[in-house]
Amino acid sequence: AQALSHPFSQVPVDITVSVGKARPLLRDLLRLGPDAVLPLDSRLEDPVELYLGDRLIARGELQELDGPEAGRLAVRLTEVADLKPEL
Repeated sequence: AQALSHPFSQVPVDITVSVGKARPLLRDLLRLGPDAVLPLDSRLEDPVELYLGDRLIARGELQELDGPEAGRLAVRLTEVADLKPEL
């Protein structure tokens, strides 16, 4: 209940979902154009990481929503950091 009574608890925040990293050579990066494919260091089944700023706050699995939200991506959380002591 303490987090819900915090004065900032109603402020929206941006969360970044990281699906992987790429490390191309600069010359290869400069050659990229439309329809280019940039390989990542992860696989489809690998967990994604959720960041608030530069802090890792959770991990999860990508999934596609159904129903009226069909086609949109979502993340099913599998691990969540305890952020309450820092709020």
